[in-house]
Amino acid sequence: MADDLEQFSESQQSLEDQFFLKEDRQLIEKLKQLKRMEESIEALSRVSGITNKDVLQRLVELKVHPESVAALALVPIVEVAWADGKLDENEKKAILKGAEKTGYAKKSMEHDLLKGWLMRKPAPQLMVAWEQYLHGLSEQLSADALAELKKELLSHARAVAEASGGFLGIGAISPEEQKMLERIENAFRQ
Repeated sequence: MADDLEQFSESQQSLEDQFFLKEDRQLIEKLKQLKRMEESIEALSRVSGITNKDVLQRLVELKVHPESVAALALVPIVEVAWADGKLDENEKKAILKGAEKTGYAKKSMEHDLLKGWLMRKPAPQLMVAWEQYLHGLSEQLSADALAELKKELLSHARAVAEASGGFLGIGAISPEEQKMLERIENAFRQ
């Protein structure tokens, strides 16, 4: 009987040890995740110039990495091109021409990301990430700089939307593309 009681006590201790070991591992993993998130927030802040912690945290949650921040600027243009569900060669050329004109080197990581987005439509979260990025950026830019950014972005987006043509210039911008252009413009008002 004493042996049974001792075995039961050892078994109970073993179960408690396993429980607390599992709890400790979960806590350690949560701490590691928190540290990675904090490091990502700091890195995003350094790269983007955004200081709003809520915006930075939202970007991290949307899986925006510091090395892809520069490519975020191209997201609205890519979204306009994909708005009607397809991307044609003229739209591709217009996007690449605009990207190169604004300084995206052909062998850069940003250019590689862009090429991937031209092969397959990006996930909808990417546009949400851009809107968050714009929100944070707008807190850092002067009204004039923000207005210039809006003008350049919308000009490039319209050029991409018009690139697929329509028939004799009629319907050059599809209703879906127009809706995306409006979403981009509205993002600057928030």
